[in-house]
Amino acid sequence: MKRRDFLQTSTALIGGGIFMGGASLPSLLMAQDTPVSGGTLIWGHSETTQNLDMHQTGTASSGRVLQNIHSSIVTVDANLNVIPGLAESFEVSPDGLTYTFKLRPNVKFHNGATMTSADVKYSFERCKDPATGAVNFEVFNNVASIDTPDDLTVIINMSAVNAPFLSRLAENGAGVVMPVDSGPTQGTNPMGAGPFKFVRYEVGTVVEMARFDDYWDGPAYLDGVLAREITEPTTRLTGLQTGELHMINDIPLDRVEELKGDAALQIKTWFPLNFDFINMNHTYEPFQDKRVRIAFDMIIDKEALMQGALWGQGATSASPSFPTSAAYNKSLVQRAQDIEGAKALLAEAGYPEGSLNIVFKATTNYPYHIETAQILVEWFRMAGVNLTIEQLTWADWLSQCWVDKDYQMTMMNFFSLWESDFLYFSVWNSTGAFNYRAINDPVIDELTAKARITVDDAERAAIYQQVQQQIWDESHDIILWFRNGTIGAQPKVMGLDTVVHPNGSNLNFHKVWLSA
Repeated sequence: MKRRDFLQTSTALIGGGIFMGGASLPSLLMAQDTPVSGGTLIWGHSETTQNLDMHQTGTASSGRVLQNIHSSIVTVDANLNVIPGLAESFEVSPDGLTYTFKLRPNVKFHNGATMTSADVKYSFERCKDPATGAVNFEVFNNVASIDTPDDLTVIINMSAVNAPFLSRLAENGAGVVMPVDSGPTQGTNPMGAGPFKFVRYEVGTVVEMARFDDYWDGPAYLDGVLAREITEPTTRLTGLQTGELHMINDIPLDRVEELKGDAALQIKTWFPLNFDFINMNHTYEPFQDKRVRIAFDMIIDKEALMQGALWGQGATSASPSFPTSAAYNKSLVQRAQDIEGAKALLAEAGYPEGSLNIVFKATTNYPYHIETAQILVEWFRMAGVNLTIEQLTWADWLSQCWVDKDYQMTMMNFFSLWESDFLYFSVWNSTGAFNYRAINDPVIDELTAKARITVDDAERAAIYQQVQQQIWDESHDIILWFRNGTIGAQPKVMGLDTVVHPNGSNLNFHKVWLSA
């Protein structure tokens, strides 16, 4: 059945293959020329950059840019093992309460200053300070003190064990090191020790970066990167095909398979890019009733929705954990669509047919979110629920849904899902920075806190599996799928295999170059 037929009938069950690995790059990438320096890469960025302060931003759209401006004290390798970054080595005491970092000598910031332990202490204390408004503040909750016995040594003393501490420093900006006292200007002039330095930002239009010749890991090949923010998928693809853009991320979902056969382009795909879920605001009275949340889950055919909204470019999942993670709960199975069962459950909760009017706020920043909402309307009508859609810009969505929690129902995707503490504590703990649904579940709070003090990896993974079970049992959110990542590029763009960060989300242009 074609997707257009699905959209016309909306109740059809559509089968589809599951894409479980990244497709290989064209053969021209297998025998790349010797890298050359020069040229500015013009990147068609699928999203709009928001806050330029790496501590404050919680969006992948900003992180993809800032990843190139900053460096972290530690990072991860291709297998997501924590490895040195700005620290050339690190050591954890046997009791798990002391972390000692030996910094690389002569690391330069973009302002020409040499990085010292004072910069690390400043950066971490700034992230911890509630006044900063950092999204990763809770990473440092158990940090009792930070000592700097010399310029290249940082000793972090913990008040209690925090087993995921190192991996949290490697992810989403928590471990970024900024120059002392640079905080007040990070939002307008981000400055770090990354391969590119910030040049300018035109809101909603373009971010420009230039090569930093003194980068500690060797200068980039490109003179610079010009990130043009183009949220409309077809416009973005047209820019690539006409040569206006060198590279784009997020190829239009309906064109991916077709373009894989286009010899004039390089196409890179990988799995997963992110997970998507439907959110119900727990401050809204109907959603305080577990029966309503479960009923809404039962209304949705996840596989058919994935085929309809993603054109099959993903795989359904009942768990948001990274599919290859030991923490992934393989026993969870998504609730099957059961319209009549959902109607009965809603009636039992005091909401008979026609009594619930729900506004679904979806952002145009992710066009497939709009298509998802449009598909849901008919299913919810069949279940006796009047679902209407309100389309928001990305800035308005962040303001209304993320910050003010002014919504009834919405949808969002999360990137960088490999690190379980970041995922489950940030998104589902009642104090988590990303808990914009106002979920308050004592079971989840207890489990996510317990995981932090559980040093054994297998035991900690088992705890996170319990968290996933609790999320499913209570239907706090409706987990939909993992989405594939895609990049399209002109043949002259070399080094594409180095662009995608192991977390599947961030993009790094350090080793990219343009052939003559």
